[in-house]
Amino acid sequence: MTRFLSQIDLGQFPSPFALEEIHDYLDSLSAGDRAAKAAVDIALHDLIGKIMGQPWYKIWGLNRDKCPCTSFTIGIDTEEIVRQKVEEASPYRVLKVKMGLDKDKETVEVIRQMTDVPICVDANQGWTSKEQALEMCHWLAERNCLFVEQPLAIDRHDDTAWLRDRSPLPIIADESLQRIGDVRRISEAFDGINIKLMKSTGMHEAYKMAILARALGMKVMIGCMTETSCAVSAAAQLSPLADYADLDGNLLIANDRFDGMHIVDGKITLPDTPGIGVTLL
Repeated sequence: MTRFLSQIDLGQFPSPFALEEIHDYLDSLSAGDRAAKAAVDIALHDLIGKIMGQPWYKIWGLNRDKCPCTSFTIGIDTEEIVRQKVEEASPYRVLKVKMGLDKDKETVEVIRQMTDVPICVDANQGWTSKEQALEMCHWLAERNCLFVEQPLAIDRHDDTAWLRDRSPLPIIADESLQRIGDVRRISEAFDGINIKLMKSTGMHEAYKMAILARALGMKVMIGCMTETSCAVSAAAQLSPLADYADLDGNLLIANDRFDGMHIVDGKITLPDTPGIGVTLL
């Protein structure tokens, strides 16, 4: 990442508003390095917002009152740790359950012993057949599940399309989706997409991905990696466009250097400050 960033010369551009040209230039330097490109993109958006004196949700014409609740992730772990995580997640209105091992149902049963809040499931490509995935979708639909994320491997496109046509739950793409060029292709097999800034090269392309997905009749989810409040707050500026959000990455680290968007009663709350809405602690 540092090697890629050291190659960049933004002095050739007349202003930070030249986002299309800048992104074309960044892509000309490397086909990958998406997280590094996202770092540049987020910094540019923060600068542009501060020049304009507006937060990005306003620049995009979005209503922050429409921010969704974020899920809180319950990882694959022992029953004791799962119970501990569910207790810690009591302020949240949606739980995200990681799956893909042989104790998927047991994990959900433990959670359901403790709470009836809606869950969403991320199988991380872990289910081995379309028949198993369909059986799990029906089972989860009876247990207040909202959707299933990436149930099958990325090379199982036709099987995912088969599943989507039969599933009682929406099927959301994660690993099958990287950048905007993937959106139309995967619309044949998925009901929605999970957009992550570290994959999309930042806010500029993420916004276009969300608009395209909406035009194709797909659901939109805004997600994250394990990130600081800088990246999570940047992603949160898009959240009024989303049906679902999974923006808890900043809650999973102990060395967050930023203060930005907050979760209040489980709901994403955006500050009314210019740029991406963060301050350095």
